[in-house]
Amino acid sequence: MSEDLELNGRRALVTGGTQGIGEAVVARLREAGVKVFTTARKAPKEFPDANSFVAADVSTVKGCAIVADAVRDRLGGADIIVHVVGGSSAPAGGFAVLDDREWSRALDLNLLSAVRLDRALLPAMLAQGSGVIVHITSIQSQLPLPDATIAYAAAKAALSNYSKGLSKEVSPKGIRVVRVSPGWVETEAAVRLVTELAKNTGTDYEGARQGLMKSLGGIPIGRPAKPKEVADLVAFLASPRAASITGTEYVIDGGTVPTV
Repeated sequence: MSEDLELNGRRALVTGGTQGIGEAVVARLREAGVKVFTTARKAPKEFPDANSFVAADVSTVKGCAIVADAVRDRLGGADIIVHVVGGSSAPAGGFAVLDDREWSRALDLNLLSAVRLDRALLPAMLAQGSGVIVHITSIQSQLPLPDATIAYAAAKAALSNYSKGLSKEVSPKGIRVVRVSPGWVETEAAVRLVTELAKNTGTDYEGARQGLMKSLGGIPIGRPAKPKEVADLVAFLASPRAASITGTEYVIDGGTVPTV
């Protein structure tokens, strides 16, 4: 089977594309011949093409408008949208420490950023009768961790529900909408977290790594996923090879979620 994903010349927006999963998705799509535009709050120190990036906070209405305008001006629209941006900075302590500000922050970043950008860029996709939207969700929508990320998990569950509803509306009009749900992915940020855990608990990196996997209920394959593995899945789902796939979710968690 040919390795060509038939993506050459397509135009893509990848949010959160300067680190972690987003950076890997940008690299994989460019490798496949896609013209990729990306965004993050701050530009990295070294970025190969300044014209393919805009600094914006997509957790805000203004930031989403900046990104949508830049996509129209610089790409002339998008054939592929990959919503990677997300995360949680909530404090530990369970539900009681999550005030309205923390809940709003989680929803703005993990749900409404996708809703706003879809709303801005979908009309052009509908006009051309084709397009693919990939929402990066999380296994926490099924397996929430209550100590600190309950708001994040709820927002990702809402994103999954929204994504499914959107697919029902726009798939008959030529737009595919799919979800990719990662478990623990060993990004640079994750490596820093494990390193800090090792330091705080007086163990080595591998000991802290195993402890974190155990806290998730275990990862049957024995390791977290790699950013490139998630990016390969995203690239396939965005390609014409996945032309009959829409409205569904692909879990990439090494078997972490223990239920069907």
